[in-house]
Amino acid sequence: MQRLVVFLILFAVWLVFSGHFDALHLALGVACSAIVAVFSSELLLPRTLSSRTAVTTWRVLRHLPWLLYQIVLANLHVVYLVWRPGQLRPQIVQFKTGLKSDLARAVLGNAITLTPGTITMDIVDDEFTVHAVSDQAARSLRSGEMARRVGHVFLEPDVLASMNIVPHP
Repeated sequence: MQRLVVFLILFAVWLVFSGHFDALHLALGVACSAIVAVFSSELLLPRTLSSRTAVTTWRVLRHLPWLLYQIVLANLHVVYLVWRPGQLRPQIVQFKTGLKSDLARAVLGNAITLTPGTITMDIVDDEFTVHAVSDQAARSLRSGEMARRVGHVFLEPDVLASMNIVPHP
């Protein structure tokens, strides 16, 4: 039953993203969805969902619109920097997040890199090294809002209180 549910979800996603409904594409969608469902249904849909997993899943879904909004804002800021290159102030920002899990750290690093104008250069334990293209992008990192929100998603303790922002010379 679990594999069938995973297959149906994967096939629905295939249909939405492929946009092709001819026999060849439908057959490929069925085959690929079936193969992935057979080999990774336990990974994609665990047999026992803990309340922690359910809460984290709900929080991820609530976090995504905020992240997309931040990506749009950062895109607009980069467009502004293209038109006003004098505002470019590339800098390296280092900070500790207090995030305990590797998954939360990876999600934060990817979220930072997805946001135009910032690139996660290194993560050592809970210390992040990030390149920012402007003072505004650096201030955004230093505010700790993204780290706090990722900590909230992954049920981590108050991350903002443990952040230690270190300016890089």
